[in-house]
Amino acid sequence: MQTAAKLKKIRLLLVDDHFVVRMGLATATNGEPDMEVVAEAENGLDALDACRRHHPDVAVIDLRMPGQSGVETIRALRQEFPNVRIAVFSTYASGEEVFQAVKAGASAFVIKEMSLDRLLEAIRAVHRGDTYMPDEIAKRLSGLMMSQLSAREIEVLTLIARGMSNKEIGAQLDVVEATVKVHVTNILAKLGVSDRTQAIIAGVRRGIIQLE
Repeated sequence: MQTAAKLKKIRLLLVDDHFVVRMGLATATNGEPDMEVVAEAENGLDALDACRRHHPDVAVIDLRMPGQSGVETIRALRQEFPNVRIAVFSTYASGEEVFQAVKAGASAFVIKEMSLDRLLEAIRAVHRGDTYMPDEIAKRLSGLMMSQLSAREIEVLTLIARGMSNKEIGAQLDVVEATVKVHVTNILAKLGVSDRTQAIIAGVRRGIIQLE
C-alpha cells in the first residue's frame, strides 16, 4: 500500500496558447518522478473540455490567452471542478493580475522568467493543499492592496503608462475627459505623487501595473 502511494503521480493539465511553452513544460514535468501531464490545452474552452475528460489534480495556466482569459478560465474551472488546484504560470504579473487570479481561485503564481524549480515547487505545494506565492509576487499584491486603487483607476493608470492623454483615455474607456481628470487626481493622491510620470514609476515599483 505504501509503495502504491509513493508511485501515485500528480496529474497535470497544461494550459498555454504557445505550443513551445507547453512542450517545454511537458518535457520538464514528465521528467519528475511524481508528475505526469495528462492533458494540454491552448485556450480556456479547451481547458474545460480537457478537465472533464482527464480529471487532472493540478492545472498550470497562463493568464493571457486568446478568447477566454486566464482569470475567466480559472473561475470556470473552480466552479465546475472545485477539487482541481490552479497554478498560474505567466509572463505578466502586475498586482492587479495577481489579485484577480487569486480571487478567481488560483493557489499559486509563478512568473515565466523564474527558474523552473519554482513552478515545480508550486505544483507540489498546491497539490498538498497549500498556497505558493514567491516574495516578488507577494510584494506586488501587497503594493496593490496598500495603494487602494480601484479597478477603474488601475485601468486609467495603465493607459497613462501607455502614453495616452486624458482625452485619449476618455475615448478608450467611453467616458468624458472630466471623469478621467477625476480619476487621475485620485490616483496621484492615493500613490502620494505629484505628476503622471511619478505615478507610472510608483505603479511599476509597487507592481500595480506592468510596462509592456
